[in-house]
Amino acid sequence: MIHSLFLINSSGDIFLEKHWKSVVSRSVCDYFFEAQERATEAENVPPVIPTPHHYLLNVYRHKIFFVAVIQTEVPPLFVIEFLHRVVDTFQDYFGVCSEVVIKDNVVVVYEVLEEMLDNGFPLATESNILKELIKPPTILRTVVNTITGSTNVGDQLPTGQLSVVPWRRTGVKYTNNEAYFDVIEEIDAIIDKSGSTITAEIQGVIDACVKLTGMPDLTLSFMNPRLLDDVSFHPCVRFKRWESERILSFIPPDGNFRLLSYHVSAQNLVAIPVYVKHNISFRDSSSLGRFEITVGPKQTMGKTVEGVMVTSQMPKGVLNMSLTPSPGVHTFDPVTKLLSWDVGKINPQKLPSLKGTMSLQAGTSKPDENPTINLQFKIQQLAISGKWLSAWSLHSPILLHALGEHMSDIQNVLLDAYGDMSVITGFFI
Repeated sequence: MIHSLFLINSSGDIFLEKHWKSVVSRSVCDYFFEAQERATEAENVPPVIPTPHHYLLNVYRHKIFFVAVIQTEVPPLFVIEFLHRVVDTFQDYFGVCSEVVIKDNVVVVYEVLEEMLDNGFPLATESNILKELIKPPTILRTVVNTITGSTNVGDQLPTGQLSVVPWRRTGVKYTNNEAYFDVIEEIDAIIDKSGSTITAEIQGVIDACVKLTGMPDLTLSFMNPRLLDDVSFHPCVRFKRWESERILSFIPPDGNFRLLSYHVSAQNLVAIPVYVKHNISFRDSSSLGRFEITVGPKQTMGKTVEGVMVTSQMPKGVLNMSLTPSPGVHTFDPVTKLLSWDVGKINPQKLPSLKGTMSLQAGTSKPDENPTINLQFKIQQLAISGKWLSAWSLHSPILLHALGEHMSDIQNVLLDAYGDMSVITGFFI
C-alpha cells in the first residue's frame, strides 16, 4: 500500500517525510518536481505520476503537496481519499493546516500518522477515535508534557475500536443533546452569450455535527432522493437500506463528520438563480476597448444573493483597465491580467454593474474571443437541487428516556439547521 508520505511546500522544499514499510529516498520526488515544472499552476500537477519503480499520488491543499509513494497497483482514488482525510485530520487537530503549524506540532503529526496507517494500510481514520489515541495539543498539555516528559498518546485503546461501530466511542454523555445538518451545494454551469445554459451540474455534501448521548440510531429521508447520483456515504450509513428504500439509516460518529456527498446531473437541474449581462468589445486598429458587466438575481425564491465575486482573465494585450463599479470594489493586476470585482450582496432594486474602458497594447491584433467570466456567489437556505429533508427519526431508548419533553427541541434544530448552502457557479461566455 503506502510506503512513504512527503509534504512539500510551494517553494519545492520537503519539510516532512514519514515512512511505514521501508525508507524511500527523497530522490523519488524528482519525478514530482519535473511534473510540477511542466504544470502551469499548482492545481494542474497530475494526481498520479508513474516512475520506473514507484507511483506518486498527490493532492494539493493549503499550499502544500501531500505526496504518497506506492510500489504496487492500488486504486488511485483510494489513496487520494486517504490523503484528503490526512489533511482534514490535521485541520481538526490544529485548527488550520499549514507548514508552520505542522512544524510546530511535528511530534503530534508523526504520532497521528502512525495511528492512521498500519504497515502502510489505513487503520484509524475517524477523528473521534484518533483523539482518544492521540490527545489534541493544548497549552496546558504541552506544559505538562514538557515538565513530566510524557506524550500525547492515550493510556488505553479506544472502546470504539473493538466494537461493531468503530467510528463511535462508547459511553458518550451530553447534558445538551443536539444535532446539526448542513446541506452545501455547488453549481458548475456554462452559459452562452444569450443567457442559455449549455451545461450545468451540482456537487453537494451534507455535513453533520451530532452530539447525542449513548448509541443513537438516526433515520433521514428526502423529498426526491432519486435526483442524487454518484452518492458517496460515510461508513456509518447502512447502504442496503438506501438501495432498497432510499432512506439514510445510521449510527452517527460523535462530533463533526461528512454524512454523504452527491452529484446531480444536468438533466435534473433547475434554473440558474443568477444571470450575467455583458458587453465586451475590442476594436481593430484601436488602443481602447469597452467593458461592461451587469449581475442580477433570477429565481432565488426571495432569498438574498450574497458573497458575489466576479473574476475574469483578460487577454495578454490588455495593459490597464479604467472601470467604475456600482457597488463594490474592483482590482486589476496588470501582470497576471486578472480582473476581480467584489460585489457583496445584490440589491434587486439597484443591480450591480461594472463599466469602463480597456487600454490595449499598440500594434496587437484583436483577440479571437471574449474573455471568460467567472461568478461566485452564495445563497443561504436554498437548495438548488430541490432536495429537502422530509422526515427524520431517532431511536435510542436511553436518550429518549433522558430527553422526555425536550424531544421537540431537537426536531427544530434538525429541521432548521440543514438549510445553509453555498453555490459556486462558473460562467464561460
